[in-house]
Amino acid sequence: MVATLTSAQARRITLAAQGFGRRPDAAVTMRQVQQVVSRLGQLQIDSVNVCVRAHYMPLFARLGGYDRTLLDRAGGVAPRRVFEYWGHAACLIDVNLQPALRWRMDANRSRPWNQMREILGAHPELVDKVMAQVRERGPLTAREIDHEEQRTPGSWWNWSAAKSVLEWQFLVGELTSAGRNTAFERRYDLPERVLPTAVHAQATPGEEEARLMLARRAAAALGVFTEPWLAEYFYTDRTQTQVALAELVRLGEVEPVTVRGWSSPAYLWADAARPRRISGDALVAPFDSLVFDRDRLLETFGVHYRIGLYTPAAQRVHGYYVYLFVADDAIAARVDLKADRKSGRLLVQASWLEPGCDQGQTAVRLAVELRRLADWLGLAEVVVAPRGDLAAALAAVSG
Repeated sequence: MVATLTSAQARRITLAAQGFGRRPDAAVTMRQVQQVVSRLGQLQIDSVNVCVRAHYMPLFARLGGYDRTLLDRAGGVAPRRVFEYWGHAACLIDVNLQPALRWRMDANRSRPWNQMREILGAHPELVDKVMAQVRERGPLTAREIDHEEQRTPGSWWNWSAAKSVLEWQFLVGELTSAGRNTAFERRYDLPERVLPTAVHAQATPGEEEARLMLARRAAAALGVFTEPWLAEYFYTDRTQTQVALAELVRLGEVEPVTVRGWSSPAYLWADAARPRRISGDALVAPFDSLVFDRDRLLETFGVHYRIGLYTPAAQRVHGYYVYLFVADDAIAARVDLKADRKSGRLLVQASWLEPGCDQGQTAVRLAVELRRLADWLGLAEVVVAPRGDLAAALAAVSG
């Protein structure tokens, strides 16, 4: 008999699987960082730095204030706990998943972009030159590659070509990232000098096994899900993910369930926690794994979410770079945030209440979380602009 879950149960299962409601009381250590990495599998990267870069926020949302150098160390200093590659998008991924992504690296070899196709066909020596420099002097950014030959008439050897080669070698797994510099430039190096020895030496699984590994990690991170959401988590092929899901069901690791109000058949990770309540507040960034699948967010929490970043200013509804505010097991508000580092202020450029949520209670709880965020970012003041239906109440309790 297929079990039935209420929508509220599904929300709590989702939040628990994603690591919410368990902030530590003591100072955050690398152990807690590792626990979040192991739970989520990936932290999405984005270059926008309006408030704080996207990959730092998931840890703050789940752990509270922490030393950001912990994550820098996890990806930039041996023994590395995350490595950079393409998961849901560009991500810092649990390093133990690297073998499961080698099939993706191999598949990319047949898909060079136009300039790279021309380089591989007419100027393959450029690949050897770039690799030789990385091998001898790495890790290197694209700007640190020696371009002396670009002065030769008709030469292909320039920054654009070098960058293409580095990106190509990264895409197919011949290079990886040793971390990012202060300008957020990728530092390319050889995988054997970056990955933990045990990971690099691990046998490469077949594609079917690798897809099963990714589906298993996605199922555990989601807790309860539909088949499309499982595929979306690591951005895997829908048809192949269906095969992996069927195998997880056969193995008893996933079970079919019905979620009241959901429009599609659902599945439950067999070991998922089923809490009776989730307590705590969190600000969630646009690329957090709780919300990066907008269809999943709408079905699970009833929230239609667009951040505004990619929308012309005149068409933005809630702001430019909008965070969601999770209060217990609901999304209660959304805020457009900007860190004005020169003036030391966290700017709440707009604040909006979600339907059905209590304005006064939400404002008080959100104000506390915004103050916590400001403290973490080293900002002295929280300033609430008079935009949005929550702004007046939020301004009254912020200070």
